[in-house]
Amino acid sequence: MPSSLENLVDSVRSRIDGEIVRNRIFPALIPVVILSSWFVFGEFGVLISATLLPLPFIFSPTGKRATSRRRPSETDGPTGLLLQPAFESRLTLSIKDLTETGRSTACFSVKIDGFARLREIHGDRTTESILRHISTRIRSVLRADDLVGRSGDATFIVALDPIQLFDLETGIQMATRIQNALEEPIPLQMASIYITCSIGFAMSSRLEVPKATSLIQASEMAMSEARRAGSSNIRCYTPDMGRRVVSRRKTEDEAAQSLQREQIQAWYQPQVSTDTGEVTGFEVLARWKHPERGILGPGEFLDVLQQTSQMGRLADFMLRNSLNALRAWDEAGMHVPVVGVNFSGDELRSPTLLEKIQWELDRTDITPDRLAIEILESVIAGPPEDMIVRNVEAISKLGCSIDLDDFGTGHASISSIRRLPIGRLKIDRSFVTNVDRDPDQQRMIAAIVTMAERLGLETLAEGVESQGEHAMLSQLGCNHVQGFGIARPMPFEQTREWMQEHHSKLFPAIEIGQKSL
Repeated sequence: MPSSLENLVDSVRSRIDGEIVRNRIFPALIPVVILSSWFVFGEFGVLISATLLPLPFIFSPTGKRATSRRRPSETDGPTGLLLQPAFESRLTLSIKDLTETGRSTACFSVKIDGFARLREIHGDRTTESILRHISTRIRSVLRADDLVGRSGDATFIVALDPIQLFDLETGIQMATRIQNALEEPIPLQMASIYITCSIGFAMSSRLEVPKATSLIQASEMAMSEARRAGSSNIRCYTPDMGRRVVSRRKTEDEAAQSLQREQIQAWYQPQVSTDTGEVTGFEVLARWKHPERGILGPGEFLDVLQQTSQMGRLADFMLRNSLNALRAWDEAGMHVPVVGVNFSGDELRSPTLLEKIQWELDRTDITPDRLAIEILESVIAGPPEDMIVRNVEAISKLGCSIDLDDFGTGHASISSIRRLPIGRLKIDRSFVTNVDRDPDQQRMIAAIVTMAERLGLETLAEGVESQGEHAMLSQLGCNHVQGFGIARPMPFEQTREWMQEHHSKLFPAIEIGQKSL
């Protein structure tokens, strides 16, 4: 090789280790060197330089380090815990001889409750700090040979090193130990954060073939059952649980088709006056008439309809049926002043909502004041230019009344209530339960009623289940009541019979005449 070309190659080789390779400058120099070789040495120079120049990069330690850095990591960055693929691989090795040794183990799935809300409030940096605290606490209650991994944004998995005897009591004790460790206050800067977690666990002895994948899936299934029961719960996997989950998934698939199959029905729950006992309205509620399981409540299908973007169709269906019911009651000579229809935030955000309501009112020849739109506190907290706020104001100007549903459980302030055209507060049932026996409940109801009166609003108490609660609410000045103690929701066909029976029980007011002299 000519000496000038050798000098050029040596010069390039001496510079490939260090910053040039790390900054990826060397690959950009190769075409320049090859072109220069062609000008100086012709085709022979191009052949030699194109062959020799990549070799130093390929065989240099820096090149090897760069290649190794591209390998996928087995651990999670913020917590240092195993990621699920690595966790599953190590668990496979750990349980490969369970049958021969007679030992058993368990896998735990730990889900932090409300983690998305936690991130929304405190931000990414703080939640990463929380995750590090959580991972440290989980490891602190385990043995050195136990496995810990992270399988999701707020989900951790634990597999215990196999032992001779692992029964249900041991599993519950272990889950409780993890839960207690995680639910201790987490110190962050000037404050402490409290979290709760739901835990599901699966024992290898309860699986026909205890494989790593099946253990993890079973623990996740148990964790989902724990979350369905509420926050900070623990559940153990059973074969029946697996069958229930399969059945629930089937139900969810059927729920997604319930509207198309015309299985959703409009049911009605009466509202009565605490002064006269007369019916002052009905609330329309969705029920699913399942072909095999009978009548199902909204908890069985509303989430699925929301996930499949069908809530708008459901709202249209309920609005149409409620106004049809009003017209039918009028034709039967029964006076129902108002019917209430629930609208979620997504439905209230629709730019065509006002036109739909106006069209349905015109179709049925119902005046707007007989339609009440029920909205949750959380949907009125937006700025004045928010689409929901604008729609609510437009619906009120149309003449419909606005009910604030589940009052006391959301984020509505007095200023937002005054800013929007709210006509009635529906007091949440959590304040109504045992109001006839609990002085604290009575004080809370009295405060709400007093505030409503000062603001010129009516009040309706939800979830009234006994005569005692009904009587106390009347004494405290609540205008209307609704609940199982009055009547359960019913299909339209039963409403006329119920109203006739209810009216027959009302005593007419006693007229006191003047005493003759």
